[in-house]
Amino acid sequence: MLLNLHVKNFAIIDEVDVYFGDNLNILTGETGAGKSIIIGSINVALGGKVAKDIIRNGSDYALVELLFHVEEKEILDAIDKLDIPVDEGQIIISRKIMNGKSISKINGETVTTGVLREIAGILMDIHGQHEHQSLLHKVKHLDIIDRYARDEIFEIKKHLEINYKEYSSVKNKLQSMNMDEDKRLREISFLEYEVNEIKAAMLKKGEDDLLAIEYKRLSNAKTIAEGLNNVYDLMSYNSNGSASDSIGRAVKILARLNDYDNAIGSFSNQMADIEALVNDFNRELADYITDLSNHEEDYNDVQQRLDLINHLKSKYGSSIQEVLDYCSENERKLEEYRNYEVTVTALVKQLEKLEQELSYQSDKLSKIRKDKSMELTKKMKEALIDLNFLDVKFEMTFSKIDHYSANGYDDVEFVISTNPGEALKPLSKVASGGELSRIMLAIKSVLADKDEIDTLIFDEIDVGVSGRTAQKVSEKLSMIAQSHQVICITHLPQIAAMADTHFIIEKTTDGITTKTMINKLDDKDSVGEIARILGGAVITDTVIQSAKEMKELAKSTKKY
Repeated sequence: MLLNLHVKNFAIIDEVDVYFGDNLNILTGETGAGKSIIIGSINVALGGKVAKDIIRNGSDYALVELLFHVEEKEILDAIDKLDIPVDEGQIIISRKIMNGKSISKINGETVTTGVLREIAGILMDIHGQHEHQSLLHKVKHLDIIDRYARDEIFEIKKHLEINYKEYSSVKNKLQSMNMDEDKRLREISFLEYEVNEIKAAMLKKGEDDLLAIEYKRLSNAKTIAEGLNNVYDLMSYNSNGSASDSIGRAVKILARLNDYDNAIGSFSNQMADIEALVNDFNRELADYITDLSNHEEDYNDVQQRLDLINHLKSKYGSSIQEVLDYCSENERKLEEYRNYEVTVTALVKQLEKLEQELSYQSDKLSKIRKDKSMELTKKMKEALIDLNFLDVKFEMTFSKIDHYSANGYDDVEFVISTNPGEALKPLSKVASGGELSRIMLAIKSVLADKDEIDTLIFDEIDVGVSGRTAQKVSEKLSMIAQSHQVICITHLPQIAAMADTHFIIEKTTDGITTKTMINKLDDKDSVGEIARILGGAVITDTVIQSAKEMKELAKSTKKY
C-alpha cells in the first residue's frame, strides 16, 4: 500500500507531505484547489509524462516521492525480477525534474522511465476518465476477461505466446523461400561469394586487436628506435660517463678495496651482479633495435591484414565474431537453397504441426474464456445493479478473428442494455460518461479479489452521478476498500462520508503566489467538509445535521 506522498515545487504545490491510511482515503476540496494535481504528481512519480511548466515558479526543480509497503509475495517476486532491492517490504520511488530532464530512483538506485512504468503496474492501479473511456475499445474487454481468468489461463497463454513466436518465424521463413529457380540460383551464387570471401581470409578471434597493437608499434618504429638508441647510449660502454662505464669503474675500485676490508666483498659482489644485469639489458636492447630497423616489410603485412579485416567487418559485422557468425548463417542458408525441395517440405510440415498446436491451445484458451465470461458477466450484472443500474443486462460476445495470434483467436466485446425492452448493444453505442464510470467501477469491484495490486486510485469516478446512485457508488468503493487501499478524489458528499481517512485540499494565496495544501481531517472537520459540499456558500444547522447523519449512515453500512 501507499504509505506516504511527498511533493515539492510541483505546479502550484509548494510542499506537501501526505500519510495515507488503510481502506478508503477520500480527497475533497473546492474546484480548482489542486485535487487533480495531487493525482498528477503520483502519475509523474510512476513514469507519466512531465508537462513543460510543471516546476513551480521560482524553483529550480520539482520532486515527487512515494513510499510503499509491500507484503504480498507475488508482488515482491515481480519486483525482484526487475533487480530492485527491497528491504523489509519498503519501496521508495522518487522522481526529480529539472531543466527539462528527470532523474528517477527506486530505493536509491537510478532507473529508467520504462522500469518506473513497469513497477507502477505492479504497485498501483490509477483510474481516471481516460481509463473508463478505454472501455469503448474492444481490446480492453479481452484484457478484462483475461485478468479475471488469470489463474486458469496463465500457463496456456505462456505456451501459446512461445508457439506463436515460433510459428511466425517458420511462416516468414517459408515465405522467404518462395522463389523461382532463377532467383534461387542467384541467391546461391551470392551466398557462395560471401562465404568464400570470408573463409579465404581465415579469420581468428581476437586477431584484429593483436594486429592493432602491432600496427601501433610498427607505425611508431622510428620514434621508438630513436628513443631506444638514446637509452643504449646512456647504458652501454660506447660513451664516457654511461651507466656501463661507471659501473665498470665501480667494480674495479671495489675489487681493490676488498684487499683491505673483507666486508667490502659483499658490495663488490652486488656490483658485479649489477654489471651483469646491465650487460644483459644492453644485449637485449641492441637485439630489439636491430629487429626494429627491419620493420618495413612487417609493417606492410600488418597494414594489409588489418585493411582486409576492416573491409570484411564493414560488410558483414562490427567484430570478427560477428563476421564469422554471418558466414555460418550464410552456410546454413546455402544448405537450404541447395536442398530447396527438402527444406520447403520440412518447413511446410513444421508449420502444419505448429498450426495444429496453436489451434489446440487457442481452442482451449477460448473455452476457458467463454466459461469464465459467464461467471464474470453474472458478477458484473450484480455489481451494476448495486450501482443503481436497476434493470440491466450485461453479456460478452465472442467471435473469431481470421488468423492466429499470441493471444489466441478470440475477438470479444461487452454488450449492455440499461433499459427494459432494449436490445443488447456495444458499450460505445449505449453508455454515457457517467454510466461508463460506473461500469468501470463495477469491473474494478469484480476484479478486486483477482488483482494482486494493493492500491487503487479513483479520479472522476463520480462523473455524471448524483442522488441514490452516488450512495450506491460510495458503498461499492467501501466494498473494494475491504481488501484494498483506495484513494479517491470526489465532489460528492455521499462518497466523502464513507471515508476512513479524509483529506481536504485547499488553495491559498498571499496576493503574490498561490499554493495548494492538503490536510487530514478529524471526524468533526470531516463533517464540516461534508456540510460544505452539501450546502455550498451557506452552511446551516440543518446542513450540518444532514452531514452528521450521512457520516453515521456510512459507518453503519461498512463491513470492516
